[in-house]
Amino acid sequence: MFRTDPRTGVILALALLLPAGCSISPPVTEVEDGAPARPVDVSAIPDAVPRPEPHSKYGNPVSYEVNGKRYYTLRSSIDYREQGIASWYGTKFHGRRTSSGEPYDMYAMSAAHKTLPLPTYARVTNLRNGRSLVLKINDRGPFHTNRLIDLSYAAAARLGILGQGTGLVSVEALDPRQPEGRAPDQPPAGEPDDPLLYIQIGAFGSPTNADRLRRRLPSDLSENIRIQKAEARIPPVYRVQVGPLRTVEKVDALTQRLAQLGISDIHIVIE
Repeated sequence: MFRTDPRTGVILALALLLPAGCSISPPVTEVEDGAPARPVDVSAIPDAVPRPEPHSKYGNPVSYEVNGKRYYTLRSSIDYREQGIASWYGTKFHGRRTSSGEPYDMYAMSAAHKTLPLPTYARVTNLRNGRSLVLKINDRGPFHTNRLIDLSYAAAARLGILGQGTGLVSVEALDPRQPEGRAPDQPPAGEPDDPLLYIQIGAFGSPTNADRLRRRLPSDLSENIRIQKAEARIPPVYRVQVGPLRTVEKVDALTQRLAQLGISDIHIVIE
């Protein structure tokens, strides 16, 4: 049995047997999530130390379903590198079992991810301030449509996104045998607190199909669409993106509107 946080959508296992192709219908609880009652100095909490570990027996089904959407677990984390929106979770889940079977410790450097194998060690960098740390991904979530990763309380505090509730981050999976990884990402050019965000709603091999999707949308949205040609791809790919947007709140509002139009398979692009 699983529970899902109604704020972040993070799922934690109460019973960990999760066969491939299963469907999960988690109940919603009323307990609010949040930070500890007393402020905690997280500056001395060390990064996670990557080490070779076997994949969790029950945390890595071939696929699983949450809230009507199916997710497919990646077989490997090698070369995984992605940018997106991070959220965090804290007191509500502290001490409960994660999807990998470990207890959730909000004071440890850990996180939840929808598809990376459990466990995966990763370097997470705040794209607004350049802060970076290494953590262990040992849980599943967040199941909010446009969130990439759910950080522990301590990780969110160290990266400087605790107060805002969300942040823009890059996530790079690390090889435990070579844990240094690549150089941390730097904040976007321009004003560090004002990056541009786009919602990618489709990618096509044909510019005609990309334009067809653009013309499907209401005029107030289609005017804010760009079609980006990925020149490095052979054959080229035409990406349909809505934006620019300057805040996560605007991304959330537009995500909801797109869902009402039947567009829920999206990807966040940060520039």
